[in-house]
Amino acid sequence: MHTVVVGTSGVTAEDVIAVARGNARIELSGEALDALARAREIVEALAAKPEPVYGVSTGFGALASRHISPELRAQLQRNIVRSHAAGMGPRVEREVVRALMFLRLKTVASGHTGVRPSVAQTMADVLNAGITPVVHEYGSLGCSGDLAPLSHCALALMGEGDAEGPDGTVRPAGELLAEAGIEPVELREKEGLALLNGTDGMLGMLVMALADLGKLYTSADITAALTLEALLGTEKVLAPELHAIRPHPGQGASAANMAAVLAGSGLTGHFQEESAPRVQDAYSVRCAPQVAGAGRDTMAHAALVASRELAASVDNPVVLPDGRVESNGNFPGAPVAYVLDFLAIAAADLGSIAERRTDRLLDKNRSHGLPPFLADDAGVDSGLMIAQYTQAALVSEMKRLAVPASADSIPSSAMQEDHVSMGWSAARKLRTAIDNLTRIIAIELYAATRAIELRHGLTPAPASRAAIAAARAAGVQGPGPDRFLAPDLAAADEFIRTGALLAAVEPVTGPLA
Repeated sequence: MHTVVVGTSGVTAEDVIAVARGNARIELSGEALDALARAREIVEALAAKPEPVYGVSTGFGALASRHISPELRAQLQRNIVRSHAAGMGPRVEREVVRALMFLRLKTVASGHTGVRPSVAQTMADVLNAGITPVVHEYGSLGCSGDLAPLSHCALALMGEGDAEGPDGTVRPAGELLAEAGIEPVELREKEGLALLNGTDGMLGMLVMALADLGKLYTSADITAALTLEALLGTEKVLAPELHAIRPHPGQGASAANMAAVLAGSGLTGHFQEESAPRVQDAYSVRCAPQVAGAGRDTMAHAALVASRELAASVDNPVVLPDGRVESNGNFPGAPVAYVLDFLAIAAADLGSIAERRTDRLLDKNRSHGLPPFLADDAGVDSGLMIAQYTQAALVSEMKRLAVPASADSIPSSAMQEDHVSMGWSAARKLRTAIDNLTRIIAIELYAATRAIELRHGLTPAPASRAAIAAARAAGVQGPGPDRFLAPDLAAADEFIRTGALLAAVEPVTGPLA
């Protein structure tokens, strides 16, 4: 099994994916254990002093003015976890919870939180045992960390609350820990607070969104190329010298992808052979690289933000190397929230342009000789008419999901936390947007492959033929009389979602960007 070693300097996006989705095993480096021990010594020394220190010997948030006596401090740390585990709504996906826990462990291992090495080791042990705390959809405002989600995770470390076992069954966390031979943690000064105070949930969802969107943008380049072929469009607009004079990296990459797919096509460039010759393709076809490319550049910016956050230690207060324990404002999720919202906007636009291409394929007045709705016997058959309705409904929802969550703020904690990022909400809606975008691209694939097969006597590009053959083998059926369409669309969705389209095309084109 793949092992991820967590040190003091953060983790990579690949590490997050390996733990969240690949169940990679986690080890704490010797460097991290030493840093944890040194920071803990500082916290314990401060705890022994009569002067109050926030998070060590005081209450929290609006209650920080109360000095807590030593005999109540363990209870204080337990209480913050129990009271903050106040989430509601549906369960959050297992991969999100694993990313959330792993990224909190990343900050704990930095040596800036004052948590004992044994607590960090328990966090790793729980992940390695395949125990996943039950976390709920609602409860984070994205400031002072993803408080409720992280609290549900900390509660499980204490042996309380519910968790999902490695067999997928939800049971009391204490039972699962006992079966795995893991001793529940007894929290001490600052430890409860340190387990709750981070942007880990929204960051984990950002990392996974970038991985998913990277594949989707390449898939969208392929389906755009298939549509261009099916519409007898021109590949000349993809020439690298045209994109060099507007040097956005993403635009050039998308154009190169489309050109690679279309190499050797016998369908492109038939403008002058039609009864109504064209001068240019419609924007949704001709400008596909510019729109998809802008989304790619948005992803590059989001990846930069994610890389910085992956290297960060997000907690309040923090233990500094010189022995100070200082309060700070590093916990707002604004940097992550903004790019989560930005990605949702870009994804909505990519879905919108894909839907316009699909609609063009189905309209006999704009499809340059294709049958209405790609039907076998138009009038008797409706063809893909309602598949486009489904696609349009998905696009409409994506536009609603593109409304920024980070533009909102709701004060909390008796106005102590009077501005919040809403980054968790931005991440949750982006996950829905990505699911919708996958379905939208799948419908374009379904329509474009059918349309190409209806161009009798013309030979598509080798990469297009490979895509069509793989799609048909995967249950994405071709032209013919009307049939129950939902299973076909579900097969197309799976074909995109699993990366099967990329796997079919890249052996012909070489690696695509």
